Amino acid sequence: MHILVAEDEEKIAAFVRKGLSEIGCTVTVSHRGDEALHLASNACFDALVLDIMMPGRDGLSVLRSLRDQHNRVPVILLSARDGLNDRVDGLNQGADDYLAKPFSIEELIARLRAVARRLTGEGVTLLRLRDLSVNLATQEVRRGGKKIDLTSREFALLCCFLRSPGHVHTRTELCERVWSYHFDPGTNVVDVAIQRLRKKIDGGHDVALLHTVRGVGYTMKAVA
Repeated sequence: MHILVAEDEEKIAAFVRKGLSEIGCTVTVSHRGDEALHLASNACFDALVLDIMMPGRDGLSVLRSLRDQHNRVPVILLSARDGLNDRVDGLNQGADDYLAKPFSIEELIARLRAVARRLTGEGVTLLRLRDLSVNLATQEVRRGGKKIDLTSREFALLCCFLRSPGHVHTRTELCERVWSYHFDPGTNVVDVAIQRLRKKIDGGHDVALLHTVRGVGYTMKAVA
């Protein structure tokens, strides 16, 4: 999983980063709410661990903005306050879970895994864009009712795009997210994979879904 941890207390952020990294997660840390919103809006994460009280922008405001953008990234709120009203307010605004400080890293990991199961289990399992659909549970991809066979890398790329349709992903972001290593400007691994995915997804269809943004990266959206 690729997790964004938005926490202004550096010791807590380091504690969470270490614990999540030890179980194989890729962790990006932000200490400001405005920066966290920018990252979550423009990159692909599997979950967001979001502190409510942060400089720049508070966590609930970040959460509201993400949901207004129709960004469905799972969000676990962190707060030093454990009042019922705080929990209800956060959940009503679109949070998937709520964890009061202090907390154990084992509990946070368990809650992240529970969120992941809800995302890919028997709950909402479909990602859609026009006539393209992805079943996260079965990893079945269809466009116009026709099944499309993808490699594991192509499937990961497609899910990254469909979780944030319309957003432009840089080659660096895609390389770190899908291949789990830092981008080498001398390699064309991302471009080659995109070409193959585009051929499978858009080939034979009048409406292209996967687009190149010259000089920036790639995006997926429906443009007639």
